[in-house]
Formats: sequence, C-alpha cells, structure tokens
Amino acid sequence: MNDKIAYKYIPMLRKFKDRFSSIVSRMPKYTVKVKPWVGLLLAALISLALSLSFYLHFLATPYGNGHLVKVFDFSSGYTMKKISRELEKSRIIGNAALFSLYARLEKADGKIQAGTYRFSDGMPPVEILSKLVNGDVFEVRFVVPEGYSIYQIAELLDNRRIFSKESFLRQCFNRTLLNELQIPAKSVEGYLSPRTYTIKPGTDAAALIKEMVSQFRSTYNLKYSQQAKSRGLLDREVITIASMIEKEAIVPAERPIIASVFLNRLKKGMPLQSDPTSVYGIRAFAGKISKKDILRDTPYNTYRIQSLPPGPIGNPGEESIEAVLFPAQTQYLYFVARKDGTHHFSASLDEHNRAIEKYLK
Repeated sequence: MNDKIAYKYIPMLRKFKDRFSSIVSRMPKYTVKVKPWVGLLLAALISLALSLSFYLHFLATPYGNGHLVKVFDFSSGYTMKKISRELEKSRIIGNAALFSLYARLEKADGKIQAGTYRFSDGMPPVEILSKLVNGDVFEVRFVVPEGYSIYQIAELLDNRRIFSKESFLRQCFNRTLLNELQIPAKSVEGYLSPRTYTIKPGTDAAALIKEMVSQFRSTYNLKYSQQAKSRGLLDREVITIASMIEKEAIVPAERPIIASVFLNRLKKGMPLQSDPTSVYGIRAFAGKISKKDILRDTPYNTYRIQSLPPGPIGNPGEESIEAVLFPAQTQYLYFVARKDGTHHFSASLDEHNRAIEKYLK
C-alpha cells in the first residue's frame, strides 16, 4: 500500500480496532439482551472494515503491470465523472465510481487542469489524480483566437498555467529573438498566427513564439506577399491594417468595406480614428471607448496621429488580411456601429453625424 495513503488512514483503522475490541469484550455480559443486535452490528462493522480495506487497496494499487499506456486529451469541458469513465474504459483504472469518490473526498473535482495526459495501468489512482490536479500534462493544446493581441495571448497562457504572463511578454519584446526572427519591430505583435497549438513538455515561451511566427510566415508568404507588392503595400502595413479590421469587424462580410474606409482615409491623409488603437496596450478593446481613451497620448492612438500606428494592434486572421488586399470599392470615409453588431457606412461627414445621432445617442 502507498505509504502516504496508509499513514493518512492509520488513525481511522486504530480507532475502529479499539471500538471493535471494546464491543467484543462486553459481548458475554449482554448476550441474552442484545443478541439479535450484536449480529447486525458485527456484520455492519465487518462490512465497513472490508469496504474501507477495499477502497484503500484500490487507491494504492495499480490496475495493471504498466504495459498499457494511453494518452488522454481532457479539455476544460471534462467533468470528473467523465474523466473517471474514460480511464476505466481504457483499462487504466479498475473502478470509475471509486475514483470519482476519491476525487470528491479530496475536494479535487474543480481543480482538474485541462490538457493532454499520458497514463499507464501501472500507476495507482492516487498518482493519477495528483497529476490531474497539478496539471502534470504530457502536452497542452490551446487556441489563439483571430485578432488577439500579445497581451491577450499572455493572459490566455497564464490562465491555462502554460506560461506566466510576464515570461511570455518578455520574449515577445526580446530584441535578440526579434532579430533572429527578422521582425523589424519592437515586438512580435501581428506575426503570431491565430490557430490551435500543441505544447509538449520542455517547450519554453521563446520556442512557442518561433513556432507561431513560422506558421504565420508560411501562410502569408505563400498566399499574400506578392499581392501586397502588386498593391504597393508593405507587408507590415497590410498586417497593421488587418489587425485593426479584426478588432472593428463583428460581421465577417463587413471586413472588405471597413478595409475600404481605412484605405480611402489613408489616400486622403485623414486620421484613421480607429477606436481599438486608442486602448492598445492599456486594456482589451470591448467595443466601447471613452473620451479619455480618445485623448490618450500613445504612438498607437489614431485619434492623435495622422497615419497608421507604428505596428499591428493584434494578430489578424486570413480573412482580415484578404480584406486589405481585396477591399470593397467604395467612397466611404466613416462608419459607426449599430446595436446589432453591423455598421452604418457614410461617404460624408454630415451623413456620419446623422448616423451617430441615430445609433449612439
């Protein structure tokens, strides 16, 4: 039996033994009066002892000899009951109900860490639960949504306990790493491909960033680099505009129209006045900004600067990049959000002001 388990339950077993001995020592004295109850009491005590012994044996004893090894992908939606059934079905443990009971007694139900685990039938249940609670994963999968900034990705990784927010952001601004990746900017913002990633043990934040940049470059260079040159746009300009579209667009069909507004404004030398740029690096854009946000003096705030921000404000998906390279042909210079997630587009300031009165006031 596992020493830790045995030590934990020794006081319980001793107490049971003392109580049982006390009852047995008094049996002759009360044989006549309580004879029917003695048998029931003894049966209950023996049943309890056997049950406890079986339970402790289950916790400390592997189900097999260690030859069977299985990999499980337990996402955040998995309950303890479902995990237990999966382990029993795969013959890693022998009893799903007892494993669930153990997790409940240890108050581990809500502490299970999502991820990909590798278990063998040579591991006792107590060791398996410990790995699930501590997040001792074989590999971790996570999704980077389109448009997420490096700050949002850092929060995501921190919440999943993959990397700390600080360590990931440190590598995002690591000058040596940026030079190695040939990114002419202060950070890797805009060059991290939104998709599902798998992190295996030993992977550090720098290695993950290299993989994310590699994924982005392989897609961008193959599909979009030549088109950007034919339109007279630098790759960095395409990515920057696409990152703004990603934050502004709720309805996918509006991406090319929003792209046309930004491109039309750039041609006329007008400030882009894109709401998400005013809060970049301060907080996540949630669709609303304040007067304080608009007046904030940052290099990215397009209410304060006359051109594109110095770099992307997020990591755009392919649809937003395509919108920049294949924009709608319009005369629009303004847009304002309706309450249903779509936008009203205007070619003149008068029409735009009327739209503001209608949809915002």
